[in-house]
Amino acid sequence: MPRKAALAILCFAAMVVAMHAPFVPAQFRVAAMPYRRLVDFHLRDLRIHPPVYELVEPVYRPHEISRDAVPGLTDPNGNLQHFYAALWRTEQHVPGAITRVLHYGDSPTTADLVTADIRSLLYRQFGDAGHGFVLIARPWAWYGHRGIDLHSEGWHVEAATMNRAPDGFHGLGGVSFTGDTGATSTITLPAGHTRMELQYLEQPGGGTVELTSGDTEIGTVETNGGARAPRFAGFPLPPGARTITVRVTFGRARLFGWWFEKSRPGVVYSSLGLNGGQVEAVLWFFGAKQWTAELRHADPDLIILNYGTNESVYPAYVDKTYEHELRALVDRVRTALPTASLLIMSPMDRGVRDDNGDIVTPPVFPRLIAIQKKVAADTGAAFFNTYKMMGGAGTMAKWYSAQPRLVSADFIHPLPAGAAIVGRIVEEALMKGYAGYKAANRLNETAAAGKSQSQ
Repeated sequence: MPRKAALAILCFAAMVVAMHAPFVPAQFRVAAMPYRRLVDFHLRDLRIHPPVYELVEPVYRPHEISRDAVPGLTDPNGNLQHFYAALWRTEQHVPGAITRVLHYGDSPTTADLVTADIRSLLYRQFGDAGHGFVLIARPWAWYGHRGIDLHSEGWHVEAATMNRAPDGFHGLGGVSFTGDTGATSTITLPAGHTRMELQYLEQPGGGTVELTSGDTEIGTVETNGGARAPRFAGFPLPPGARTITVRVTFGRARLFGWWFEKSRPGVVYSSLGLNGGQVEAVLWFFGAKQWTAELRHADPDLIILNYGTNESVYPAYVDKTYEHELRALVDRVRTALPTASLLIMSPMDRGVRDDNGDIVTPPVFPRLIAIQKKVAADTGAAFFNTYKMMGGAGTMAKWYSAQPRLVSADFIHPLPAGAAIVGRIVEEALMKGYAGYKAANRLNETAAAGKSQSQ
């Protein structure tokens, strides 16, 4: 065998061992994880440009949800009341009443799987107030948001889970984009957006960025400044604008993302997924000061932490370290957003092949989810048991054998029909909790009384 080929095989074998070895320090496991995910993610099963489609009626029916309880959703301290109060203002069409949600997650979220279905269902009930946050460019081929098209060139990408930025500035979505003169990105939006915001890093020597819609200039942003800090430049959009281009016209600029909204009450549901995303990646590699500033600027009514699949690859880490790091991340979010609702959302089931070749749930999975539930209870956060509500152990085996198939060949990433099932489960639970909130506060009676008085 040629010497170079032999060395390549040995290096690859060493990398695989490092990705699985329990004795490898956590920070190196984080660095290795995205490459494992790149191997596991079957692009033939997930369309690179997710289409706009109606919700798929599930072939595999999840657990029935009873009328007098909220299965899977635990919120003994009423942590979700802030979110429910925002939804009530939105439902009553109070001027400017936009309910904002930040949903952090791992690779399914990068393709807007599950999150797009939750967003669609909430829009139907409360109104569409815009798409929210989108990364400047595609850090991964499968990155996408339903109903949005994104094309770019000339950007150097630094993601918190891969070739991360040494200074920890990764923006709200965990990815930094640096471009020299000529770097561009163009986004095509659904109709109706009326305003946008560019999120960037102000720094000494920063370049100039121009925003346009076709031949119409939207604005210019100077990223040069004395402080190295996240900044936000907001602009009204030209009437009917759907295609927006950002271009570096001078020097070098560092951008994080853009945010889009509509001038009407409704929901803005932002999907913030990272390939290889884990609790420890957010905790260690999202610069705490800059992430706090960006969370406060986003001012969400609900923040969802939806991790666990990638952590479950490392049982020793789950048993020894995971609880401590999850608590630390919850504390960081609480410090940044003391009044916002916080929901810890468990991962979906994950399948692996056992010695007999059968698809089974890893034994660590129930332990990981028990830790999430305990941390939520101890910290006053709400908890949603996605794993249980989609069927529990062995669900991915059923989904893989279903016709049509509901999960890809890695037994991790749902296909669109499977994602629609999970999205519906989550949305149903939140809406049952919301209905309970309205009943407890007799809001329907109040609204009916107010309506009769106005007639």
